[in-house]
Amino acid sequence: GIQVEQLEFRIGDDTDVLAWDFDALYGSDELKLVWRSDAEYAIKEDGFETLENQIRLQTPISDFFDAVIGFSADMPKGPDRFAGVVGFHGLSQQWFEIDADLFLSDKPSFRFEAEYEALITNRIILVPSIEVSVPFTDDDGRDIGAFGPTVEIGARLSYDLIDRAASPYIGVHYEQAFGETADRLNAAGEDSGAVFFVIGTR
Repeated sequence: GIQVEQLEFRIGDDTDVLAWDFDALYGSDELKLVWRSDAEYAIKEDGFETLENQIRLQTPISDFFDAVIGFSADMPKGPDRFAGVVGFHGLSQQWFEIDADLFLSDKPSFRFEAEYEALITNRIILVPSIEVSVPFTDDDGRDIGAFGPTVEIGARLSYDLIDRAASPYIGVHYEQAFGETADRLNAAGEDSGAVFFVIGTR
């Protein structure tokens, strides 16, 4: 099967972005092979700001969580980065969907993602989300400073058309770099933060 969490067009002050986040899955509840793709394509710059693909195996470690192990290829503008991935994915108390991954390479990092589906009606759903990425070392090729996190916060209001198989949405998306990462981006003449209006489907 395939699960598309985000397929959206982001409208910003300086540039517009086409973004997607999907999983293609094969296997059973006991063992899944997952291809995960996450990308942001900046239309004005005519290039990918982020382009990450993972091949990962997932197997249950409890009723609500899977352990994850795999390989990541991160190939946006700038130098390519390849890493091993270990982590976990599942549902926490109060039904927050959690994804925590440790990327193991000469440029190690950690990423934590959480989202929640708040049912306003049986068909109208508000989905707040947060993603925090923390690099553990400097990456001069990408203007990333050690322990300078990047935070993305979003809120998307969707409407279920076909038994939740397709849910178009509108919303907002905010991203901001902090610490040395923000300093490096500003020194390179790039913005360390941006706000977008989004329209898309899941």
